[in-house]
Amino acid sequence: MLDPAILKNDIESLELNLERRNLDIDLKKLTALDELRRELRFEAEKLRSEQKTLGKQIASADEKTKNELLDQASQMSEKVKDLFEKVDLADKNFMDIWIKIPNLISTTSPDGTSDKENSEIKKFGEIRNINNPKDHLEIAESLGLIDVQKASEVSGSRFSYLFGDLVKIEFNLVLWAMQQLSDKGFKPTIPPVLVRENALYGTGFFPDDAEQVYEIPNDDLYLVGTSEVPLAALHSNEILDTATLPIRYAGFSTCFRREAGTYGKDTTGIFRVHQFDKVEMFSFCNPEKSEEEHKFILSVEEELLQALEIPYRVVDVCAGDLGSSASKKYDIEAWIPSQQAYREVTSCSNTTDFQARRLNIRGKADGETNVLHTLNGTAIAVGRILIALIENNQTEDGKVEFSDSVAEIIGVKNLS
Repeated sequence: MLDPAILKNDIESLELNLERRNLDIDLKKLTALDELRRELRFEAEKLRSEQKTLGKQIASADEKTKNELLDQASQMSEKVKDLFEKVDLADKNFMDIWIKIPNLISTTSPDGTSDKENSEIKKFGEIRNINNPKDHLEIAESLGLIDVQKASEVSGSRFSYLFGDLVKIEFNLVLWAMQQLSDKGFKPTIPPVLVRENALYGTGFFPDDAEQVYEIPNDDLYLVGTSEVPLAALHSNEILDTATLPIRYAGFSTCFRREAGTYGKDTTGIFRVHQFDKVEMFSFCNPEKSEEEHKFILSVEEELLQALEIPYRVVDVCAGDLGSSASKKYDIEAWIPSQQAYREVTSCSNTTDFQARRLNIRGKADGETNVLHTLNGTAIAVGRILIALIENNQTEDGKVEFSDSVAEIIGVKNLS
């Protein structure tokens, strides 16, 4: 959530931000609602102050005067109650709209309305010349390592069974990634995957992405689509010692997404599924350090992909393709031979103070407090990394062979 003071102090930046995101929100109405709630609160606080003064007068008044003052106090009490009810309603009317205002986009992020306008920063790795490359599902099904048909019978579309060596590779990848991240100051964490509504509002997934979230209505809980949510909410309503920052977590969780409205080739196999496992990086840091922290998280993502010898490119995500909480985001897209294209396997976002303000997470130094910045980044999205490993290391006879250095990480030399 943005600081509402921007409506008074820098509405031009807010207007530009909405324009870059291609959003139509009535800022005049918002400004009027903000002014109304401030005026009502001022009147209510003023009247409550008078009420306190009257209470002191009653305490020291004689019997006759006290009765008169008590009548005044009773009438004033009703007025105070009524005014604060109006304040609460005005706050609600304002926040119902304000909560939908996305974060301010970094001035360094490119303009654009879709992922086709993301700006390529760099490429890494040599793309192998594979004649008639097969897709991951064709290869893995033939080797008895993935079964989406049986999963569909059991759970519906976009689920899978993984078997044998793919399961070994997953757990080796997760353990390896956790060790790498631990060495870089990230605290290994297994967070809850069921959260309350306030955690999803706090991270900015509600209200905009509510249709992508699985709900458990009987318990007022929701399944997370990323461990970013419980990791961000971990320090809700806390004041952290800025001397301890950055505080970094590496969270492993199974993730759940409805993927509503997604069709086509991305729903084949395990590229875009309802359930997947992921190792996520999350950082709480001082505002002046968040740009530096963002580049650090990106460098960690690259380091992991380079060790796995997966060809990739880094893109600077354009304004129209940013989520509501992100100020700036980098995606890493791995080369997928069967598609002859780069596809997203990791992303990392600087959400500046947007999430921390919603979750009331602050830092304290020298007696002063300020809202912190939060950042997140994918370390290993297991399913998509498996796809990239299978397809980039396939042989023409339908097998998969890994280099010695990659085999040392994943614990498997070949799939056959």
